[in-house]
Amino acid sequence: MAPPCVAGSAAGRAGLSRDRWTLDESAARGDPGVVIDRAGLADFLRRRRELLRPADVGLPPGVRRRTPGLRREEDAALAGVSADYYTRLEQARGPHPSASVVAAIARALRCEVDERDHLLHLAGLTPPPRRAGRHVPPGLLRLVDHLTDVPVLVLSDLTEVLWQNRLADALSGPLAPEPGRANNAAWRWFTDAAHRELCPAEDRARLSASHVRDLRAVWSRRGGDADVTALVTDLCAASAEFAALWERHEVAERRADHKRFHHPEVGLIAVTCEVLLTPESDLALLVLFPTEGTDAREKLDLLRVIGTQDLHPARP
Repeated sequence: MAPPCVAGSAAGRAGLSRDRWTLDESAARGDPGVVIDRAGLADFLRRRRELLRPADVGLPPGVRRRTPGLRREEDAALAGVSADYYTRLEQARGPHPSASVVAAIARALRCEVDERDHLLHLAGLTPPPRRAGRHVPPGLLRLVDHLTDVPVLVLSDLTEVLWQNRLADALSGPLAPEPGRANNAAWRWFTDAAHRELCPAEDRARLSASHVRDLRAVWSRRGGDADVTALVTDLCAASAEFAALWERHEVAERRADHKRFHHPEVGLIAVTCEVLLTPESDLALLVLFPTEGTDAREKLDLLRVIGTQDLHPARP
């Protein structure tokens, strides 16, 4: 059973997909004012099917094919619909497909997310909000590769650090080799005493409250998702401080902050945190600028020279 801070919440309501393809019916609904574009849907399905080879979807080549791409019955089987149903869709005379059927067909056709959303629009359905998940787009990585004079991190909306540069390694320690809770900023803050000691004691209550308010904002957006529910449930069980703060029901997405780090070699470093959101809005680019009026710039420059040098305690 969920702890008190989760019980009675919106955990059961319909939310976003659990993966990039599966859609809740409530997340992609038909608009009564939008008519299905049967000709466009049929044309797109046919063209996508003709682009695929059997090997692309894990099928054997089989006998010689008279037409390019997959057969209709092959794609129908991959999508979990009948060959007759799929054929009627390609012939612009089928029924109005549901969001789950469109998602299954998009998966079978190996559509990218933009193509899946186009397919939903053709079917008269509204695509769900985009989520990047744990994938860091190549364009974002190219950008952060050029930011070498300040600590930079890429985080999921649940504060899992997915990538960070060498200066961030030097400031707060390198990432754990395996993804998951060991690299989750909120989880480590409330469960790892050594991690909290990186910040002055007088700052910790404010930072704790900021963590919880930000996580509440994520819960508000997608509290029905399993990863959100699991993190909140586990934090409530692991930390009485988190559970008490969660019960306050304070909500505020963290877009900027001030933070101080104790470093064993260069001392106290004050940084100004700026959060830049990606278009999907569930990845955040966190840049730690030296706070004006402090000696943080000089200390960060020194850290670039020192590097990590095993100065940080091992993770539990």
